[in-house]
Amino acid sequence: MDSFFYFIFAQSSTQTFLMDIELQKPTVPVKKNFDFIDTIRCIAMIGIVMEHCTYNETYTSTSFTLKYIVYIGLIQFSKFGTISFFLLAGFLLGSKFTTYSSWEYFKRRLSTVFLPWLIWSLIFLCAILIQKFIALNHSGDFHLKKLLIEKIEMIYLFTNYWFIINFMFCIAILLCFKKYLYKWWLGGLLLMLSLIYSANVYFEWFITSHTVAIFGFIFYLWLGAMLNKYWNKIEILIEKIPMHIFVALFLITFCLAVFDIIYLMKLKSDDPYNTLRLSNIIYSIATIFFLFKIREFNFVKYLKPRETTFGVYLIHYIFVSQLLPEVYRPFQFPSLQEMSFFYMLLFIASRFIIVYGTTLLTIYLINKTRFRWVIGR
Repeated sequence: MDSFFYFIFAQSSTQTFLMDIELQKPTVPVKKNFDFIDTIRCIAMIGIVMEHCTYNETYTSTSFTLKYIVYIGLIQFSKFGTISFFLLAGFLLGSKFTTYSSWEYFKRRLSTVFLPWLIWSLIFLCAILIQKFIALNHSGDFHLKKLLIEKIEMIYLFTNYWFIINFMFCIAILLCFKKYLYKWWLGGLLLMLSLIYSANVYFEWFITSHTVAIFGFIFYLWLGAMLNKYWNKIEILIEKIPMHIFVALFLITFCLAVFDIIYLMKLKSDDPYNTLRLSNIIYSIATIFFLFKIREFNFVKYLKPRETTFGVYLIHYIFVSQLLPEVYRPFQFPSLQEMSFFYMLLFIASRFIIVYGTTLLTIYLINKTRFRWVIGR
């Protein structure tokens, strides 16, 4: 009998000991699944490529025909991409801030983002110089120093390569205010800075181009971090709101943004398509939440967004600038003004297919080599 009670006591003690060990184990936080952010970033990048393939600065008109309004609408349709990228980057940045120190995080960005950007921007610069050398050398007008300064300014201030300079600056500012990241007063201050650039589109106090709006986009990084912080509540709210509300907001803000472009054109604005127009800010945020509502886009998984999205940003503009003119040169197509409505749509669609397809193929081939790090992640 004594042996029986001893056995029962031993079993009970063992179970208690094992329970104590389980209780003493450190609690591992459940890793949140933010794969949908990669999906939406991929769609935003498709929009950016579409915008660059559509926009033609020589196509201007004083009469707003159906064809011209559709052309404006195609550009506006894809204008959500830039603000989306800042906001989604801020969303992911919000979770990283608690994992890394400020300098550690910034150093990681330098190696994974800045270095590939520098390489491809220099490749773009070399391509332009070679093209100009071939075109101008025989005429004796090729002046390397002058051309180099001119093209460096053009690439880093007025092409898509402006983004990483601005992005790294915005991250550096938020890292400096890391202690106050989730303070509403900080968001209010950053919003005021962004709205100054918005007002400048209409009043033109200083240069209007959004590519040099160095303080204009920090707010959207901050806003993304706040979305991350309160995502559980926001996600529940998004699920409760009917889909037709998101569709209506998307359509209404899109139409307002198109009319805003037309209004700015009538004012003879220097930059009627500016990303930081108030109408485009509202449209971009409405589009982002519309995409949050849909969330699942089955076709995107075939594009492998985590592996390709940043590479598409780095490479596509080289093809827009250098490849497309050579592809279409032998055909001597008429200008957009002279094309019929449907001919224009087909022409723009073909440009997008060539650029996006060639870019993805280039990324696929690079990923097969040991140099895949040059397209970043």
